[in-house]
Amino acid sequence: MIKELKPANRAGFFYTFTLMKVEIRKEVKEDFGTVFELIKNAFEKEEYSDHKEQYLVESLRSSDAFVPELSLIAEVNNQIVGYILLTKINIIDADRKINTSLAMAPVAVLPEFQGNGIGAKLIEAAHHKAKELGFGSVVLLGHENYYPKFGYKLTKEFGIKLPFDVPDANCMAIELTENALLNISGIVQYPKEFEIE
Repeated sequence: MIKELKPANRAGFFYTFTLMKVEIRKEVKEDFGTVFELIKNAFEKEEYSDHKEQYLVESLRSSDAFVPELSLIAEVNNQIVGYILLTKINIIDADRKINTSLAMAPVAVLPEFQGNGIGAKLIEAAHHKAKELGFGSVVLLGHENYYPKFGYKLTKEFGIKLPFDVPDANCMAIELTENALLNISGIVQYPKEFEIE
């Protein structure tokens, strides 16, 4: 339902959608093509993107890190408008002890549906399902002003480092269960599909 039409800038207008019924469900094989295009469109104008997120998802689906129950889509009126994926990662400490966690990447919402809380619904649903499956934490690289509202904290507060050079403000983690990251520190090891050098 369109509530009102607001001016976005001098060049045009954008629609503000309200009272949308958003359904979150597990992705199935028949969704793959639509999800590919959705991710491509969602990141097309994102400055800090390599614009290959859709290919990463394709690779991760056939990896050992993939958890089908954590590949979720958002639908509005039977249209796929959002997607989120959590995949298994390891946090390896100084003694080479391996601790399992999850990586959130990507979170994608069609541009015309952004700003309506769909991403938030996907994140909350993914957290809930991950906890239900027995996972205790999630690590991500993302916008520093967005993810803290879901409970994310800087990874450095947990003694966790990402394996590449990015600003500390963008490296975050959350404990899905109390003290899930207590006494866990080290470097995140992503699946090879992330192609981190």
